[in-house]
Amino acid sequence: MTEPYCIDAEGIMERLPHRPPFLMIDGILSFEPSTSIVAVKNVVLSEPFFLGHFPGHPIMPGVLIVEAMAQAAGVLVWESLPPEERNFILYLVSIENSRFKEPVCPGDRLVLAAEVISRRRNFWRFKATAKVDGHTVAHSEFLQAPGKTL
Repeated sequence: MTEPYCIDAEGIMERLPHRPPFLMIDGILSFEPSTSIVAVKNVVLSEPFFLGHFPGHPIMPGVLIVEAMAQAAGVLVWESLPPEERNFILYLVSIENSRFKEPVCPGDRLVLAAEVISRRRNFWRFKATAKVDGHTVAHSEFLQAPGKTL
């Protein structure tokens, strides 16, 4: 049995500008503003990237796993700011120390955890992990900052 989401896909779309097929998270399990977040991506065979990555051996691209971690972190930034400051699109500025340990395949439930390492002005640095069945399949550090003002 899976845990209920504290924020579902509709709530995520209220917080992020991403839309299918590029919305990479399905729900938020928990978060602590300015500190950490845990999100879920249910990996299904019907996702468009599986058509070419790889035929007969579908694997979720590593860059999309990092994108899923960054989107989870984006929800955390949104939840950490007062409403009057939520008027921008958050951009991924840098990616560092990424490692991919095991492939992520259709049917996997990807659990994404992101933790704030630092915040300087509007620059947020995160450390994140992606797990399947409790095993770490990827980890990364990345920096996000506001871009376009809405």
